[in-house]
Amino acid sequence: MQSIYFFSGPCGSGKTTLSKAYAQHLADQDGARPIYLIHGDDFHAGFLEPSVRKGRAGARLPWPEILQFNWACMLGVADEALCRGLDVVADYVVEDELPLVRRLAEAHGARLYYIVLTASAESIERRLCRRGDAELVERALFLKDKLEHAPENQGRLLDNTGLSAAEQIEALQSARFLL
Repeated sequence: MQSIYFFSGPCGSGKTTLSKAYAQHLADQDGARPIYLIHGDDFHAGFLEPSVRKGRAGARLPWPEILQFNWACMLGVADEALCRGLDVVADYVVEDELPLVRRLAEAHGARLYYIVLTASAESIERRLCRRGDAELVERALFLKDKLEHAPENQGRLLDNTGLSAAEQIEALQSARFLL
């Protein structure tokens, strides 16, 4: 049976770092199914910011349209990977989109593992500032609170404050992440 491992969490929670390490961990196992890794931010990065000319910025897409596009791309790529017999590891902030991921898993008869990463507010702020994304701190802390209190995330939270990648991977061996 194929599997989808979906990592959510606020900006700076370590989604990309852990999803890459976990995908490699899965790929390194004897008899492992091939893994396809999807970083949701790669789709977001495809939208170029307009240049400012004569004090006026060019046209921009509204955030809801960008978000809808990103999800369509991620789910389309994941669908294609599953059709080709690959397991999927993906990371992106899941706010209201979990039903979309569930439908994808159901359509393929795949197991769905859903992990919501979190960390202390100080860790998130430090990580974001270190990578040059200080402007995301306010949004990240808002998402941290929202995701930690969402009913569908209860039992699926992994606080990685102070944990190494190996310790996080060990923590993922729990069935509590299987939906």
